Amino acid sequence: MSIVITPGEPAGIGPDLILQAAHRGLKTPALIMADPALLAQRAKRLQINIDIIETDTAPTQPTDPGKLHVRPVALPRPCTPGKLDPENAPYVLECLQLAAQGCLKHDYSALVTGPLHKGIINDAGTPFSGHTEFLAELSNSYPVMMLACPGLRVALTTTHLPLREVSNAITGELLTRVIQILHADLQRKFQINDPRILVCGLNPHAGEGGHLGTEEMQVIAPVLETLRERGITLLGPLPADTVFTPRYLDQADAVLAMYHDQGLPVLKHKGFGNAVNITLGLPFIRTSVDHGTALELAGTGKAEVGSLLAAIKQAAQMLNTPHSPSLSLRERQCRIGNKDVP
Repeated sequence: MSIVITPGEPAGIGPDLILQAAHRGLKTPALIMADPALLAQRAKRLQINIDIIETDTAPTQPTDPGKLHVRPVALPRPCTPGKLDPENAPYVLECLQLAAQGCLKHDYSALVTGPLHKGIINDAGTPFSGHTEFLAELSNSYPVMMLACPGLRVALTTTHLPLREVSNAITGELLTRVIQILHADLQRKFQINDPRILVCGLNPHAGEGGHLGTEEMQVIAPVLETLRERGITLLGPLPADTVFTPRYLDQADAVLAMYHDQGLPVLKHKGFGNAVNITLGLPFIRTSVDHGTALELAGTGKAEVGSLLAAIKQAAQMLNTPHSPSLSLRERQCRIGNKDVP
């Protein structure tokens, strides 16, 4: 079983992180989808000695420290660290598409993605809202975005939407689909037999009984009640300002937030640099770093590699987990409060 890795934006820290990880030694078989010349140039700049092995075949054994298996994808224009170039945006998408298609064809067992820059891809003329949506469209599936760090998992009902559009986007159909995917993948990919999911309300104080908004009463609560009758363990809708406390988290497996900035600031405060972005609902395993391109750090040697290593480790753990629930929550001690379980 091998993992395919895309470095993301060539002007960002993605190539740096790949090289730093390879210098330490990738502990799982991995193939990099990238331009070998870009990696060689960045390695020289960072003074990292790397033996780049160009190949179309994923390795079957972990690569020794200082070696990197790379499937070549040509970069249209030379890249300067920290300087975005819209001419190179198609390269980013080509790497991602080839990697995802390889996962769909079972050439690779999982996909790990580095940070890309959504703005420059849009500036280049390609509408693009993010990795999650791109991979979902490519695989004809519905994605659920979840970030995880030791002690906390946070999934999102809506992802990259302007705040003014969130309320209208949260329908009974959407919320039902998201919860079912979250519940199923917690079972299949994390071996949690009976996941306990905390569901945030949309409004302050979860609507305050309708005085601060009615979405909880009209949409969220009815969906939760219906899904509870189907055997899914759900607590909520709960006020988001208190749900991220030990009283709730110690007895739960995941938190479902209604929108991006409701849940992710807490997750990133707790685990930034060691958190992993996991896309649920896809027909293959996909993990990613929890940070952006950090253009100002590209080529400086100051980028922290922790999140990429965590993403690779998480993908490998999911690959080694039987995709069927076998043990109960308490038997596996898979609660959010258990710091050994990401």
